[in-house]
Amino acid sequence: MKSSSVRHSFDSGELFSACGCPLFGDAGDKGLVAVEHRKNKGQKDEIDLFFRRNGKTLREHVVFEPWLISNIEAISACPVEFVARKLNGSGMINLMASFGSWEDCLKARNWLSAETKFSQSAPRSPYMFISDPVQQYLMRSGRNLFLGMQFEELRRLQVDIECFTSSGYEFCNPERDGDRIIAIALSDQTGWVEVISGAEMDEKEMIKRFVKIVHERDPDVIEGYNIFNFDLCYLSERAKRHGVKLTLGRDGSIPRRRASRFSVGDRTIAYERFDIFGRHVVDILFLVHAYDVSHRSLSGFGLKDVAAHFGVVSPDRVYIKGSEISEEFKRNPGRLMKYAGGDVIETGEISRLISRSNFIQTQMVPYSYQNTCVRGNIGKIDALMIREYIRKGYSIPCSDRGRQFEGGYTDIFIRGVVENVHHCDVRSLYPSLMLLYGLGPRKDEAGVFLSLLRMLKDVRQKAKERMTDSSRQDDILHFEALQSAFKVLINSFYGYLGSSQARFSDFDIAEDVTARGRALLRSMILWLKNRGAMPVEIDTDGIYFVPPQWGRKIKGRNAQVCVGGKGRGAICSAAKMLEKFRNDFADSLPAGIDVEFDGEYVSMYSYKMKNYALLAKDGEVIIKGAALKSRGLEPFQRAFLRDVIRLKLEKKEKKVSSFKGRYEKSIRDGEWPIEQFAKTETLQESPEKYAMGIKRGEKSRRAVYELALKSGRKYGAGDQLSYYVTGTKKNLSVYENAKMVSEWDADKRDENIVYYLDKLESLYNKFCEDSQQAELELE
Repeated sequence: MKSSSVRHSFDSGELFSACGCPLFGDAGDKGLVAVEHRKNKGQKDEIDLFFRRNGKTLREHVVFEPWLISNIEAISACPVEFVARKLNGSGMINLMASFGSWEDCLKARNWLSAETKFSQSAPRSPYMFISDPVQQYLMRSGRNLFLGMQFEELRRLQVDIECFTSSGYEFCNPERDGDRIIAIALSDQTGWVEVISGAEMDEKEMIKRFVKIVHERDPDVIEGYNIFNFDLCYLSERAKRHGVKLTLGRDGSIPRRRASRFSVGDRTIAYERFDIFGRHVVDILFLVHAYDVSHRSLSGFGLKDVAAHFGVVSPDRVYIKGSEISEEFKRNPGRLMKYAGGDVIETGEISRLISRSNFIQTQMVPYSYQNTCVRGNIGKIDALMIREYIRKGYSIPCSDRGRQFEGGYTDIFIRGVVENVHHCDVRSLYPSLMLLYGLGPRKDEAGVFLSLLRMLKDVRQKAKERMTDSSRQDDILHFEALQSAFKVLINSFYGYLGSSQARFSDFDIAEDVTARGRALLRSMILWLKNRGAMPVEIDTDGIYFVPPQWGRKIKGRNAQVCVGGKGRGAICSAAKMLEKFRNDFADSLPAGIDVEFDGEYVSMYSYKMKNYALLAKDGEVIIKGAALKSRGLEPFQRAFLRDVIRLKLEKKEKKVSSFKGRYEKSIRDGEWPIEQFAKTETLQESPEKYAMGIKRGEKSRRAVYELALKSGRKYGAGDQLSYYVTGTKKNLSVYENAKMVSEWDADKRDENIVYYLDKLESLYNKFCEDSQQAELELE
């Protein structure tokens, strides 16, 4: 049964079938929403398949034959019984071994590891083992999740809890006797919302009600904002305390949990992974981090900041500070329940906007939805490659050892504020070069790599065309998610070539691709300069530049620029000249290399490489780069820096000094709450373990741990503390002068005014003191 929303003119499954490519799965089963591995005592392993049919979720069982692929000689003496299938081609890993049970497969893997002295993931390892049985099944069966489904048909349940924190502590802890859950808010994609109130039930009853709702709503996906490191951990510990079984699985099982890591860009987040049988668990915070790596436009990662960024805040939204939740529950529990309901509604709306591309990738990649959301793109391409090699019966090569080589072309030509800046982007530069010159891995005997890349590029273009032609918001979201899912994978094909974790890596080809990319971009910069344009910055495949000032002579390099002369005719003429300039620029590029002019900005503040700010025509300021929005700054510093950047972009730099004076006055006169000066940090280990490291001379002293140790309270890894700096000197040891925010007294203010004034002064000097900028003289 389709959802009540209007069906799109075609879905991703139809796109794939139109390509006639089994790389997107060749089993053709529709409505598959979950796959689970199950071990039956004394019987063969089974795979449970959950299908959505006629609005109902049905469960089927199939026999599972685990497998690994090895070099024939390496596995020939294996004592574990297996069924062999010889693979064609010259790849070193040339035999597929199928086993009677997962246990036998693990024994064979362990034997191979011991005999060959190679781990399963080591470069040059003569065998390949996939440790996820679900991925193994999907790869061999040709099945994929969610085929034939729309994102709106996915049953998504959002969860958010609020907790009471014992007096004297800043943050709740599930192991603390006095702490407890006081609200469990739930919502789903239909608009249904329910908040289980701690004012009406005790904690044990609340958890039982939560479990009952999960089975009543029967979600495919359970979503939350920081759900792994907070909500599920807390619910699990409190359920254990009360003797309640957290039977959230579709088979009535409790979640399995283990320590894991999520890496995206240069960030790595340690988290407690939860696996719920027959369901997927998705942390929307992780997807937000992934979004920010691509867009670099978020001011913070808190739910409230992100909701504001995406424009999904309801007009009657209730806000309560985290430090005031316990007191609000005592005073006005109804208001707290409304606040919790707002949290899950915003979580669901953010998910609706940014989860779609992962949903669509799951229709392609042989992963569970949960794994699609946390696995890297190199692994996804590897899975697509290996699945097709298995289908074709081809042997698989060993991965290469990594080596260094020169990367992409980045440069900065102008620093300071520049007006009338345009941006052009070479669409998928490296993938385009790979297709143009046939630069695929030499070990790809079956020719899968470039075929897959070409196909993804084609279906992305079709999705973009449909998005442009669509008028309904749901259709636009759908096709934007389609093209985004393809783009993410397409742009990772070059990274795959240069990764030692990729089975078909080829570092020589990767080096050739970057060399061709640098040469092309340098020729583009030269073309711009020769025609009177002024490059500002280039970063791998995108160029910020000031277009030529037609009819005017330019002196100097740095600039304050405006296009056109006086009157409407001049503007129209400038617009036509700009259009011709862009067409000529695009025509100057080799066939197969497409340039997209995707941004025009009132001004740009170019600070240093990959750190800049843009003023859009609608007044929005876009800040990119860690140097301009460091989350290590105190809140008042971040606010000051944002304000200074806006003044620079708006040509109001003379106001910065007086603006700084207002900040100084606010600090001296105690006009701000202590939160403006506070830093909040999470304990990555127990204070006791930290103390042992200090004793052995292995660690440097840190304020957050010293405060935890001095408090006399039981803190553990995962706890958060907020602190500020006291004293009267600007040069001091922070860990010796730090004080918890919870101990601050508004009537006896003791924040270190001199210290914070010096921090403001340092920031001002860094960004404002040396503010002389060369100007373009226009004649």
